[in-house]
Amino acid sequence: MLDLQRLRALHAVSVHGTVGAAAAALGYTSSAVSQQIAKLERETRTVLLEREGRGVRLTDEAWQLADTAQELLAIVERAETGLEERRGLPAGRLTIAAFASAARGLMPSVLADLARRHPALDARLTEVDPHLSVDLAAKGAVDLVIAHDWDIAPLPAPAGLEQAHFGDDLCDLLVPESHPFAGRTAVTREELGNERWICQPPGRVCHDWLLRTLRSAGHEPDVVHQADENPTLVALVAAGLGVALIPRLGRGPLPPGVVEVALEPVPVRRLYALWRTGAARRPAIAETVRTLREHWPRVTAR
Repeated sequence: MLDLQRLRALHAVSVHGTVGAAAAALGYTSSAVSQQIAKLERETRTVLLEREGRGVRLTDEAWQLADTAQELLAIVERAETGLEERRGLPAGRLTIAAFASAARGLMPSVLADLARRHPALDARLTEVDPHLSVDLAAKGAVDLVIAHDWDIAPLPAPAGLEQAHFGDDLCDLLVPESHPFAGRTAVTREELGNERWICQPPGRVCHDWLLRTLRSAGHEPDVVHQADENPTLVALVAAGLGVALIPRLGRGPLPPGVVEVALEPVPVRRLYALWRTGAARRPAIAETVRTLREHWPRVTAR
C-alpha cells in the first residue's frame, strides 16, 4: 500500500524541481522530504531520485509515479472539498502562492484577518513569481495563487483554473530629485526614449512589461541595473543611477532623493486570485477571495 504523504513529497519534488524547494512548499525540512522519498523507494523497490551535480533528478519511473500521485491528490482534494462544503465553514490547510509585492503589501493583513475569523483554517503563504505560481496551481502544488498581469500583457490562465479579479495596482515613474522630470506633474511614454532604466531581471513579468511598453512607444530601453526586489530598485533610483517604473503595492514610503511622477496613460497592473476548478466549492477559497476584495481598498488608500 503506497503512503499518500510519501507520494505527496515525490509530487512536490516533481513540481518544484529540488528537494529543498519541495520542502519549503510543504512546510517540512529537506531531510524529512528525503526520508519520505527514501521510504517510498523501499516500498516500491524502485530508484526514484538520482544525483545530478549538486541536485537530483527524477527517474522515468518517478515521473510516472508522480503523475499518479497528482491524480490521487486531486481525488483527496475533492473529498476534502466535499466535507468542507458540507460543514459550510473554512477549515483545513490552504496553501497560497503570491508574488513578492503582494506577499509584502497585501497578504499579511489578509492572513491575519483569516486567522482571527476562522481559527479552523490553516492558511500558509509562499512567495512565488507569477510565471511559476499559475503552473503550480494547475498541477495541484498550491491551492490558491495571487498573481498579476499588465494592461498590455494579459496573464494566460491554463485550462482547469478559475480566476477572480480583485484589484488594480497603479504604477508610477520614479526619478532622482535632480532629474528634469522631477518638477513635472506628468510625462508621456513618448518622452522616455533617452532614459537609463532600472528594473527586474529578464523573465520577470515587470521586466517584460517595461520592454513591451517602451517598444510600443518606439523606444529600445537601455536597462543599466537589474534587481529582484522593489526596495533595491528604489535605492538605485535614490542614488541617481537611473529611473524606474514601479507599482504602488508593497512599495512603501519613498526615501529622500526619489520623486514620483505620473506617467500618462497610467500603467495598470491587474491582480487576480486563481484556483483549480475542482476546489471552487471550497468555503476556504471563497472566503479568502472575499477577504482579498475587502482588504484591497484599504491597501490602495495608504
